[in-house]
Amino acid sequence: MIRAIFPGSFDPVHNGHIDIACRAARIVDELIIAVYDKPLKDFVFSPEERLALVREAIKDCPKITVVGYSGLTVEYCKQNNIQVIVRGLRVFSDFEYEFRMALANHRLVPEVEVIALITSEEHTFLSSSTVREIASLGGDVSTMVPDFVVKALNKRMAELNENRSITPLMIRRD
Repeated sequence: MIRAIFPGSFDPVHNGHIDIACRAARIVDELIIAVYDKPLKDFVFSPEERLALVREAIKDCPKITVVGYSGLTVEYCKQNNIQVIVRGLRVFSDFEYEFRMALANHRLVPEVEVIALITSEEHTFLSSSTVREIASLGGDVSTMVPDFVVKALNKRMAELNENRSITPLMIRRD
């Protein structure tokens, strides 16, 4: 039985994430979407909110489960008998980053392999950072994320704008 993990911060989950997860679930026996709780960046949503949004996004995919985690992804894999890390590649710069990360992870835990899936063409521009920035500036993200994520983003952006604690985010790699 091949168990795989699709790790990320998913802040927020978007259509590219959902596409990669569903495609990965077709080629492994079990896919675990692992929502990382402490990356080195600011969050719009709490870990609990991100978990709930991801669970809603994949509720119709029986081979996928969603968990929260912290620490090294390969250590999580080792502790939970996971053999494969799934990553999505959008553009050429993603390859360089993922290549280095895969080599580092292999150095730490050689028995965990990395599978990279090429994003579907319509999602090549999509990142959580892009979604957050567009939403923070009042733009329409309805073609980028599921409806319930649009509602959650609109609500959060209104809250942040009300508190005047929001500044447009710089687009950066997720």
